Amino acid sequence: MRPVQDTELRDTGRLAASATPTPRGNTGKAPRMSLSRPVVYIVLTISLVVTLLPLAWMILSSFKTQGDILSDPTAWLPAHFTLENYGQWFGPLNIGQYFTNTLVVAGVTVAGNLLFCSMAGYALAKMEFRGRGLVFTLVLITLMIPGVVTFIPMFVTVSKLGLLNTYASLFLPFLASPVGVFLMRQFISGIPDSLIDAARLDGAGEARIFIGIIMPLCRAPLATLAILTFLASWNNFLWPLVAAQGQNTYTLPIALSLFSVGQNATHYGLLLAGATLVILPVVALFIALQRHFTQSLIGTGIK
Repeated sequence: MRPVQDTELRDTGRLAASATPTPRGNTGKAPRMSLSRPVVYIVLTISLVVTLLPLAWMILSSFKTQGDILSDPTAWLPAHFTLENYGQWFGPLNIGQYFTNTLVVAGVTVAGNLLFCSMAGYALAKMEFRGRGLVFTLVLITLMIPGVVTFIPMFVTVSKLGLLNTYASLFLPFLASPVGVFLMRQFISGIPDSLIDAARLDGAGEARIFIGIIMPLCRAPLATLAILTFLASWNNFLWPLVAAQGQNTYTLPIALSLFSVGQNATHYGLLLAGATLVILPVVALFIALQRHFTQSLIGTGIK
């Protein structure tokens, strides 16, 4: 048999390449950017500007005097730049005490929700017990009940326990939320059962499985739950207004309402400066956890 020469192999390769049909529309040029993408960018930019305009006006107006705000509320830059509004909060009004109260209440509330909601979500998602479906149904029903309906029974319970005007009265009723239980249960349900079964075969108990396997895999939903819980607790106004009956337990929203809004007039500069100080921790927390928050939204969309 005659051996195949290298030149024949090269010729055969050229013929095969020339015989291969070129896909239609593939001209070898880079694909052009569709017209819809610039439109999306423009719409998102406009939406971002519209969203940030009130925030920018609030921060700039917090450096205005009361007269400047009343004379021309639409002005962006302060005519007479002043730090008096912030000086009032850090001086006579002692915002540090109210900041500490709010931080303690929000921190304990977030920690309780991360622990108890994840434990309940793990039990409802991966543990077999009688009445599991009924418990999950009750969680869903609780989601549909407005918070105003439970306000009076919650106040009566806290009052009977003698916890009014204490830190416990501010965070104890909110240590677990049905939204958190539902969120954690839905995410943990997507974790493969093979991981848990393998750990059980190795002799791991439920507590070890929960701490060593479940919790590390739930960073994204835990970050989302932390942001939502912290935001709700930090901005909570109605319940602390009733439960906190002394300045030693006032939170920031209560102090902001009582000290900047008087009987006959509202000190707008003081109000805007206090509002600026209130939102700073929330913005800082979201910036720190935004990567995990985005991953949680993406993961939820994929499921």
